[in-house]
Amino acid sequence: MSWKERLRAVRMDVTPLRESRDFRLLFLAGTVFYLGAMVTYVAIPYQIYTLTGSNFAVGAIGLVELVPLVVFALYGGALADHVDRRRLLIWTGLAQAGFTVVLAVNAFSDHPHVWVIFVVSGLLAASSSLQRPSREALMPRTVRHEQITAANNLTSLGMQIGVLVGPAIGGLMVAYVGIGWCFLIDICGLAVATMLFVAMRPYPHREETTPPSLAGIGQGLRYAFSRRDLLGTYLVDIAAMLLALPVVLFPALAEEVFGRPELLGLLYSAETVGALLATALSGWTSRVHHHGRAIVVAAAAYGACVGFAGLMPSIWLVAFFLMLSGAADMVSGVFRGTVWNQTIPEGMRGRLAGIEMLSYSLGPLGGQVRAGVTADLWTVRGAVASGGFACIAGVGVTALALRDFWSYDARTDEYAVAERTAVSAPARGWTPPRPDPALRGGAPRVTAIGPA
Repeated sequence: MSWKERLRAVRMDVTPLRESRDFRLLFLAGTVFYLGAMVTYVAIPYQIYTLTGSNFAVGAIGLVELVPLVVFALYGGALADHVDRRRLLIWTGLAQAGFTVVLAVNAFSDHPHVWVIFVVSGLLAASSSLQRPSREALMPRTVRHEQITAANNLTSLGMQIGVLVGPAIGGLMVAYVGIGWCFLIDICGLAVATMLFVAMRPYPHREETTPPSLAGIGQGLRYAFSRRDLLGTYLVDIAAMLLALPVVLFPALAEEVFGRPELLGLLYSAETVGALLATALSGWTSRVHHHGRAIVVAAAAYGACVGFAGLMPSIWLVAFFLMLSGAADMVSGVFRGTVWNQTIPEGMRGRLAGIEMLSYSLGPLGGQVRAGVTADLWTVRGAVASGGFACIAGVGVTALALRDFWSYDARTDEYAVAERTAVSAPARGWTPPRPDPALRGGAPRVTAIGPA
């Protein structure tokens, strides 16, 4: 095989962007959304610190956002399985823009109020949690079933661009033009993203829906826990983030361990650079069918890279292993998204997206606490290294305990086969029944009841 053929085999598959107008709109909206959100992500903590001088006040933002995130992620998932998801994206986008206007007005005032920042941060967390399940549940409707892995890679690329570029823009704007202008950038991004949602065509539900309720949320939770393959994706991600996430220790690594505070940005950007490189070379992911094994291997590799980063004698070597960890985390995330989007029934997709949101949001919050406590009780290096190697053990235990997850094969899995059949059914005028999860754990039966 020539080098050109090898390059073609691994380069990113951009077919979804070429083939689907609505996926292009969703991709651009997500990229702009993350770019603006990361500018605000820099501005809010900085403004609170300048107003209060308290690190605790900065950290308290996470506590304020926690309850809205949990409540509205679950409710937003149930809502996404009932209302027009595109319309929900539009209204929640407008709400976030409105809340950010309040932040901008407060920032430009002569005497900004700290309480305003806390209240609006909670409202932004609530509206974002309402929106995200709809965005994730809608994506599989915009591409062909066999293109879902490629679409996941592209969606990840858009997020990584925002995560890499947004903080840099935010930092420069805070330093040279002021905090209020950061919020104006985010408002413009939210307005553009919302207009892109408006330009998409409607996507009515293919199945009969019921209004969101506690019973409906409970049904989604029972369905998720009845499927060991889904449970494995959640537990692996939680193990990786809870045990190995090193981000909160980057300032201590740069200043206390290596005495190079000017290189703090290098540590923050290293994982994103690795993820971007892995995404650019992600063409091979569409040819993988054993997604459970791929998730386990990638998550274990993430832990190993973080563990070795904690042992490195040079900050440049630390950044190198963090870059590798970012690449491994991206691969794990793409395959987790593929399992979700290729196997979850249309009528459950919103609620499951809400549960997924909790799994990859609560893990990092707990991981920050674990890393900080371990560093205080031991050492910064010890906290990073021990967390990484503990991640390998946690992922391994999950794989051993959930054999169905380890042996998952997209070609033969009953849920994946059922979804492939379901998405092709409208062309033949009928929709077949889906697997009954009650056979695996008591969850209510979910069936399709008619053509799309």
